[in-house]
Amino acid sequence: MAKPFVSIEKLTKIYPSKDDDLVVFDNVNIGIEKGEFVCIIGHSGCGKSTILNVLAGLDEPSAGTIVMDGKEVRGPSLERGVVFQNYSLLPWRSALQNVCFGVRARYPGWNKRQVQEHSARYLEMVGLGASLNKKPSELSGGMRQRVSIARAFATSPKLLLDEPFGALDALTRGVIQDELIKVWGETQQTVFMITHDVDEAILLADRILLMTNGPRAQVAESVKISIPRPRNRAQIVEDPAYYRIRNHLVNFLVTRSGEIREQGDNDGSGPVTVDPSLDTTADTDDSSDPLALQAAI
Repeated sequence: MAKPFVSIEKLTKIYPSKDDDLVVFDNVNIGIEKGEFVCIIGHSGCGKSTILNVLAGLDEPSAGTIVMDGKEVRGPSLERGVVFQNYSLLPWRSALQNVCFGVRARYPGWNKRQVQEHSARYLEMVGLGASLNKKPSELSGGMRQRVSIARAFATSPKLLLDEPFGALDALTRGVIQDELIKVWGETQQTVFMITHDVDEAILLADRILLMTNGPRAQVAESVKISIPRPRNRAQIVEDPAYYRIRNHLVNFLVTRSGEIREQGDNDGSGPVTVDPSLDTTADTDDSSDPLALQAAI
């Protein structure tokens, strides 16, 4: 059986201590197919960002391996692009120059015109065609994040998104979610994204990975999102499967993530794959308070 495009095998992260070593996550096994959009959700402290940093080559695991497109991940690479919460833009460069900076490094054989045209196309894809020459200080927080997303997609990497919308207000967040869906739909790049927002994950992902509470966190479930694409925020809630999926995720985060951790039910061989949309007995009443859930995770 062929391995998936990204194969995370027996990944463990331990922070040594004089008293008692902290095992952040233990024996994590994940497979991601080429072109798949995967979100990972779990409580603070379960190691989501650490897994992403190891994937990006910005951190090293204590044990285990990551193989991406047939090559073991060791250190940073232009093959993997990261979009962080804090934009990470060069303040003295314009929006276009920030994107060109990444594109030039990715395609050193291109001439100036090729780099600029390619970079401008991705900025136009995220709605910034009229702001190419503005510097980050002249852009709103949402616009800066769009530049960051355009820069990442323009270099054609396997993408890693570290809660990219966490610092944005709800309206701006919704607009950029739509832009991200549009860009990903055109490029079909492989995406691994951290989010604390259940509704965001349902809107964006092909699958959602659910982590148990730390320490010694594991990926317990892989939840299939069978709602057809294209999706948009206004219509997705009308799909019969939407609340069954949402309630399954909320129940895991509020109740089961701690129970699995305490009981040690997961053997670490890999996440159990579930499709809540097929569960016709599930309660479709959305009684959960999203704000309370946000506070919980």
